[in-house]
Amino acid sequence: MVPVTSASCGFDYVFTTVHANNHFVEDELQKDRELAQQIMDASVGYEESFVADFGGSTGTSTSSSSNISPCFLDEQISILLGSQVRSSFHEVPGGLMPLLRSCLDSDGESSRSIISGHVDHYQSVESEDSGWGCGWRNIQMLSSHLLRERRDANAVLFGGSGFVPDIPSLQRWLEIAWEKGFDVVGSNSFQKKIYGHRKWIGTTECSTLFRSFGLRARVVDFDSITPSERQNIGNSRGKGVAKQLFGPMDKFVVRSNEFCDHDLSRSDTSGIGHQILVDWVWNYFMSKTSIKVGSSRRVIISEKTPLYFQHDGHSRTIVGIQMQKGVRGSPDRYCLLVLDPAHKTKVLERSLRDKNGWQKMIKRGVHTLKKPQYQLCYVDPGTAHAEEMEQLKTIDSILVRF
Repeated sequence: MVPVTSASCGFDYVFTTVHANNHFVEDELQKDRELAQQIMDASVGYEESFVADFGGSTGTSTSSSSNISPCFLDEQISILLGSQVRSSFHEVPGGLMPLLRSCLDSDGESSRSIISGHVDHYQSVESEDSGWGCGWRNIQMLSSHLLRERRDANAVLFGGSGFVPDIPSLQRWLEIAWEKGFDVVGSNSFQKKIYGHRKWIGTTECSTLFRSFGLRARVVDFDSITPSERQNIGNSRGKGVAKQLFGPMDKFVVRSNEFCDHDLSRSDTSGIGHQILVDWVWNYFMSKTSIKVGSSRRVIISEKTPLYFQHDGHSRTIVGIQMQKGVRGSPDRYCLLVLDPAHKTKVLERSLRDKNGWQKMIKRGVHTLKKPQYQLCYVDPGTAHAEEMEQLKTIDSILVRF
């Protein structure tokens, strides 16, 4: 199908149903692939330490979802419901987000901030997932929000358990999603096996996991690499991305506007370059019906979910955004408010309580956005059923060029 392009106020939206295997080919692709291979090699011993009590052995599976009987899949789910483990984390007394709100509220008269409701911070643990687990930790952060703030999500997520599972349990849920037929192309890149592996994941896996429970997870791509530049990168490498290697930026998304939030896709912006991404985030949190009554003048609590924030090499969670009004005709300045799995929760809590050093850990201005490509994942309200569930099995996205 021929791509359809529309441009508005600096945004360049591309909608297409062509599978985008080569969309994320970065300047440092070779380094990315080599690192991915190292992690995959290191995962062999780690994988063998897991007990193969879930769908057989830890060997490679190449079967398609059509070969899995509904009874066998139900049995897998039943086993997981009884064996999944609640993830441990440092629980901040009173919650982390109220501490952030207090800091933002005292951050100057000229500022205005909007943040998500409840979010727990999940840090990477050196002995468990350091260097590869940031994607899973961001899924846990989004899950903590959904379970607390969304009654419909609480009822369906992780079998209605009411808690955030640990990484091995999340890996099992993702394999079940693949067996149900969600993200067939992406699952094949993992050979449908991720339990016990130290493999990078991205927004596609985040979206796949949430969609398998009927949640309307959406993906948005921001890309500054032109088709000609991408072709030159491919020619300089001599070959494309090896399918068995899966780096931190997802390469398996179908571009489509079928499930996109069209109000967000048409949001006005006067920005250029990476400011377009920041403008999109501001419009997302400020979009209609997203403001809770009783918010302070300088800090507003949004009903929107946090944003899974992916770029080459790392991922974090955007929990809000701050605007500083410009003075003497200068433009307004924006900062993304980000929770990073690489930070220690206790250190983050202390900096917020003391109101000392928290800006360096959480604020990210436009000048810090230096990557040519980014991806976001968020969850729209409501749950899908029947025909919509079938549509959600294809992971689609909106592509924003800047």
